[in-house]
Amino acid sequence: MLPFFSQTESKGAARKLIIGEMILHFLDAFNDHGKLCVGISCSVVGILFVMFVILYRKKRLWESLGALRLNGKFNFLGTTRNHQIEIFIRSYGTMAPNRFKYSQIKTMTNSFHDKLGQGGFGSVYKGQMSDGQLIAVKLLGNAIGDGNDFINEVASIGRTSHVNIVKLLGFCFDGKKRALMYEFMPNGSLDKFLRGDGSHLDWNTLFQIAKGIARGLEYLHQDCNTRIVHFDIKPHNILLDEEFVPKISDFGLAKLWKSKESIVSVTGARGTTGYMAPEVFFKSLGGASHKSDVYSYGMMVLEMTGAHKKNNSNDTSMSEAYFPDWIYKKVESGDNLGVDGVTTEEEEELARKLVMVSLWCIQSDPSDRPSISKVVEMLEGSFQSLQVPPRHFWSSPPRHAHENSPSATQNLSSDRILKMQATEEELSS
Repeated sequence: MLPFFSQTESKGAARKLIIGEMILHFLDAFNDHGKLCVGISCSVVGILFVMFVILYRKKRLWESLGALRLNGKFNFLGTTRNHQIEIFIRSYGTMAPNRFKYSQIKTMTNSFHDKLGQGGFGSVYKGQMSDGQLIAVKLLGNAIGDGNDFINEVASIGRTSHVNIVKLLGFCFDGKKRALMYEFMPNGSLDKFLRGDGSHLDWNTLFQIAKGIARGLEYLHQDCNTRIVHFDIKPHNILLDEEFVPKISDFGLAKLWKSKESIVSVTGARGTTGYMAPEVFFKSLGGASHKSDVYSYGMMVLEMTGAHKKNNSNDTSMSEAYFPDWIYKKVESGDNLGVDGVTTEEEEELARKLVMVSLWCIQSDPSDRPSISKVVEMLEGSFQSLQVPPRHFWSSPPRHAHENSPSATQNLSSDRILKMQATEEELSS
């Protein structure tokens, strides 16, 4: 028996004693009633034994799965870390994604020849499976974390199936070598299309991307078997296929949550500076929840509209922190947004709709934000039906210092937090 289950041995012994007494009872019945009871007694004993085995194994499975949620981490008692992860993988049984050896991963990627990018949890390489299918392989760094990022990805994305969620095709857990294999996205991540030096997307494509991301989040929050909060929605984690269909990726910070629970337990700040919801690091604001993803989505879509880039083109150090105020004044007054690429009335309406929905999403009070299902409804409805949101939103902490760093989690300095808190108090007054 594994050390993790040793604490339940006394209960197991009690069950065995009860079943033993039941077996003796049926043997007494055999002595009283003769050979007629042989078949009945043996059948009942067999059934009881099978039931005992099934219940015992089921209990062990649920105990191992329950351990995965202890304090938001994947903890087991009395085992090595690799053994812990093995227990987790085996708990999936046939439902687990395909598993590959490190040597196979190395062959698929031609010894990691074609590097696609660098993420917060490791490097990503282009590869090809034996059947010719192109893949993206995320090779997790040996020294990064304690394996929670790896288990997070398998536990969350391994349970999903949606057109706007990147598909996990397999994984590698071979000693200290850990890798995750995804479907290959030829257009890369969304962030390269939002940079000033990158290619630009037309407004209809941007709108469809925003709507697809919202649908993917709606699936994570409401429709998949185990509901998931992503906690790191940003352009870098949105991948685009050959037709620019968006796929949400990088579930290293994701948390599973129960539908009856409105608040998700998290330890420390989760997310990326500039997209992270205020309640994630200020617990007094109500605690993290699925509305934290809604906030990150709103900040990302504002960036997609180009309002952020347009606003801080002259003064990056100061104006970026106040761009929600700047764009809000434009929306409230009905003025032309003045964003790049708008040439027709239809494009202006798409841009205004995206901005309006975004301003609803970044309300400082989570209860004032729409659910992601409501966001989808707003995007699919008419612009005339949208109301201007109240002017209760945070000034985003500057991102420019981290634009070249895809690190998933950024630590906020104490002086910056105090300044942000003062800004929030001023806005709320």
